[in-house]
Amino acid sequence: MASKFSGVLQLTDLDDFITPSQECIKPVKVEKTAGEVGKIKIHNDGSYVQVAQTGEEVKLQKAKITLNDCLACSGCITSAEAVLITQQSQDELYRVLEQNRKAAQDGETSQEKLVVISISPQSRTSLAARYNLSSLDTAKKLTGFFKQLGAHHVFDTTFTRDFSLLESQREFVQRFQSNDTSAPLPMLASACPGWICYAEKTHGEYVLPYISTTKSPQQVMGSLVKDHFSKQQGKPPDQIYHVTVMPCFDKKLEASREDFYDDVYRTRDVDCVITSGEVEAMLEKEGISLVDVTPADLDTMFSSTSGAELLSHSGGGSGGYLEHIFRHAARELFGQDVQSVNYKTLRNKDFKEVTLEVEGKVVLKFALAYGFRNIQNMVQKVKRGKSPYHFVEVMACPSGCLNGGGQVRIGDKEADKDLLTRAEELYSALPVRTPEENPLLESLYTEWLSGRDNEKARQMLHTSYHPVAKMTNALAIKW
Repeated sequence: MASKFSGVLQLTDLDDFITPSQECIKPVKVEKTAGEVGKIKIHNDGSYVQVAQTGEEVKLQKAKITLNDCLACSGCITSAEAVLITQQSQDELYRVLEQNRKAAQDGETSQEKLVVISISPQSRTSLAARYNLSSLDTAKKLTGFFKQLGAHHVFDTTFTRDFSLLESQREFVQRFQSNDTSAPLPMLASACPGWICYAEKTHGEYVLPYISTTKSPQQVMGSLVKDHFSKQQGKPPDQIYHVTVMPCFDKKLEASREDFYDDVYRTRDVDCVITSGEVEAMLEKEGISLVDVTPADLDTMFSSTSGAELLSHSGGGSGGYLEHIFRHAARELFGQDVQSVNYKTLRNKDFKEVTLEVEGKVVLKFALAYGFRNIQNMVQKVKRGKSPYHFVEVMACPSGCLNGGGQVRIGDKEADKDLLTRAEELYSALPVRTPEENPLLESLYTEWLSGRDNEKARQMLHTSYHPVAKMTNALAIKW
């Protein structure tokens, strides 16, 4: 996977295809004028020109493909779609920071945007492994690096994963106890945008009702920053520029969804997503190693710190959805206190299951399905009504989020394997805390959301999904 990108659409190193991909295309609207017939000619430099009957040549502009166009296409899906546009790159972050500097120099502070960076624990761990740093040192140095560039706040999305886990737990119990056919079982995890994009494009209404409506930690952080935090800062949402650092390119697709756009303020919950690899590219651009960055104190308003110590969640590098929901469901539904979750590996290391037995009867059966080969098998069973599971933790990338397509890559297969191993060790070494143990959540449910079961909580913490119709376009045909 390339580590540095320009402002063009790139699809590189795609090694986890579901189906053979059609060419990436954008529908073109052709305006017909009476009496006009023209031809298209390709010059040696690859540019296109339209040739009129008079022989006059007019150079044609390149089509600009946005993330929304990509979401509307039904052609290519992989475990890590490498899609980049100018609104979703480090170049755009640099542009906003430069605008802020110019506004400050000109004394136009009202034009300056509050820049908030939210860093995922998977990205922090990947960079820690790359530079042989501890997780805490990496968090402090990333805070220092972004603040040196001009960011105002640097937060940790582990905090909002607490929200995502709690809401997923409650949603599962409600589904299990309900006969509502609009929210059937098995409940399928919703934190992976690559999986969501695949489900919307490929299986439409057949699978979407099974997917949890709980937002991912990235999008919960988007709601928190643009709603609650903006009010605390006395700024409207469009005066806050919110950037997330994520382990996969599909998070760019997630941030671009219309569901996460505020029509009133004309702003997105997450304005820009950059990957772990793009942070490394930014360090290279600045001519500095992360090792040499001056550290800064961690911002703690929405972070997952306890003093100077980072905290994490049990259950693996993808967030631990299976373990947390399993333990909660066992306790709430069957009065069972599960101390340790014992996985049974099935056809491969990325497909595992967990069961709970009460009086010799299996009452809960959960599964973990990573990578599209496992996802396809799981989806086919769900569609046929043959799935034996109550919940499935679904992640598009083999080995989960720590192995996301946007993580730091060295370029050598064995070296990258060693890097992933170090990242997994660093991630699992952090002390864990359950979301129920986070003292700030309850106060935020009250202060920010005015409770749990109301329209504000549903709007801020939940979302919906939309089947994407397959597109037939003559431009996609290879002649």
